[in-house]
Amino acid sequence: MLYAVIDIGSNAARLLFANALVLNNSIYVEKASLVRIPLRLGNDVFTIGKISNEKLEDFVKTMRAFKLLIEVYKPEGVKICATAAMREAENQQEVLQEIYTRTGIEIEVISGKEEADLIRDINKLSVINDSYPSVYVDVGGGSTEISIELPGKEVKLKSFNIGTIKLLTHNFPENVWQDIYNWLSILNKYNGKCNLIGSGGNINKINKMYGNEKSKLLSYDKLNAAYKQLSKLSIEERMASFGFRIDRADVIVPAAEIFIKIMKFIHAKHIIVPKTGLSDGFVHRLYQNHLLATQSSLQPAGNKTKL
Repeated sequence: MLYAVIDIGSNAARLLFANALVLNNSIYVEKASLVRIPLRLGNDVFTIGKISNEKLEDFVKTMRAFKLLIEVYKPEGVKICATAAMREAENQQEVLQEIYTRTGIEIEVISGKEEADLIRDINKLSVINDSYPSVYVDVGGGSTEISIELPGKEVKLKSFNIGTIKLLTHNFPENVWQDIYNWLSILNKYNGKCNLIGSGGNINKINKMYGNEKSKLLSYDKLNAAYKQLSKLSIEERMASFGFRIDRADVIVPAAEIFIKIMKFIHAKHIIVPKTGLSDGFVHRLYQNHLLATQSSLQPAGNKTKL
């Protein structure tokens, strides 16, 4: 079954079409098409506190385009959500109403907790050793979601007010790194023995360039080497040398910095990069709801995902 998810982040708006199906009593998700528009709502929200009229016009045009594509693809279900930038925008309600009035699209602004929960669920298959804690980290433009699943299945999750655009604009709480360190201190007794899973476009790109796409493993040393190499280059040099889009060339370095700091905090030597994230999680959930509605006896969503 084909599903569509619109994910409106701080850096970009994405429209994912993905097929969900059942194989061997497990749910699989396979991407069919992805459209990404560099809206950069976070550039407004994290500097002036709200979405400007100019940015709103781009927002409306993007949603109209996405709506037309959805009408052509005719998916079985659609989910439309927004994350950190919309959570923090002073004119959130006015923008949501304007989008609805002019496009007919109703956007749900989800919490950081729900964001972290979905990302953990979709990436559970990536866990290498379930006797160790699993740490799921998703770095966005305006926030970083971290969830921890301890042996025994106790789950802790939190959204932190730091992201790539906030690092670029120097607009984040002074004590955010200490807060992250303190929150992660529950892992100290494991001496770096954990499954660290990273998601987001930037860590996917770094792993493709410096890591091992087949094993989905990126070592701390290679991540640090990537950070050192890329941070020495200007945005223009990154674009020329690696073919980055401008909206990737500027945020990839702060993303690497966030992952490096977290890896240092928990003494992790490797990070698993499965290339799945929030949109995949919503496809999983949409299909799970369909199965529940048809009273299926299949295993719960989040069990297995093929991409």
